This record gives sequence, structure tokens and C-alpha cells, in this order.
Amino acid sequence: VQLQASGGGLVQAGGSLRLSCAASGLTFRSNAMGWFRQTPGEERKFVAYINPSATRKNYSDSVKGRFTISRDNAKNTVYLQMNSLMPEDTAVYFCAAKYGSNWTFWGKGTLVTVSS
Repeated sequence: VQLQASGGGLVQAGGSLRLSCAASGLTFRSNAMGWFRQTPGEERKFVAYINPSATRKNYSDSVKGRFTISRDNAKNTVYLQMNSLMPEDTAVYFCAAKYGSNWTFWGKGTLVTVSS
């Protein structure tokens, strides 16, 4: 299984970025997907979740109303649209695939830097 995240970069506060995560080696349409983020010295934290049919989405309180998770099962890709970015959103963002109750597979991450 491979999860390849992309779309990170440097953006000014208030700006937007869209992250993509292309999946291979799994039955993508059967897996819940998620985005997490991590800053140096801290644990990886949950950002957003989407179920296989995209009928249910959850967000952390810190991004609710600003970030939107979506997926295209025909392209085996999950997205994270990030709007109204703030410096505290600076982190490495990871996508993950869920099997049962566990986040089993992880991508390598993409760096998002938000300047003030």
C-alpha cells in the first residue's frame, strides 16, 4: 500500500492550499481516510476524517469551518482543502487509511508552512 501526499508549500496567513493524497495497493473505495498533522516535538494529531462513501466527515475543532475533506473514489484520491490558513496550521500533514478501527497505512507527509 502506498499513500502519496502532495500539495504542501508556503502560504501567507489567510491563504489557501489543497492537499492531495493518491492511494494505491488497496481497495480505496472500501477505506475510510483521514488527515493528520504533526509539528516538531509534538504527537501527530487528527485533522479530518471521511468515510468510504463520503457521507460522513469529522473535523478537529481547530480546523472546523476552515478545512474540507473530500474524496474521489474513481481517482483513488483524498483531498484536504484548507482555507483561512493561520500560522498555527504550520505542520507536516499526513494522510492515512483506516482498516477496521485502526489507522493502518500512512503516507510520508507534506509540509505546510503558513507565514504571518
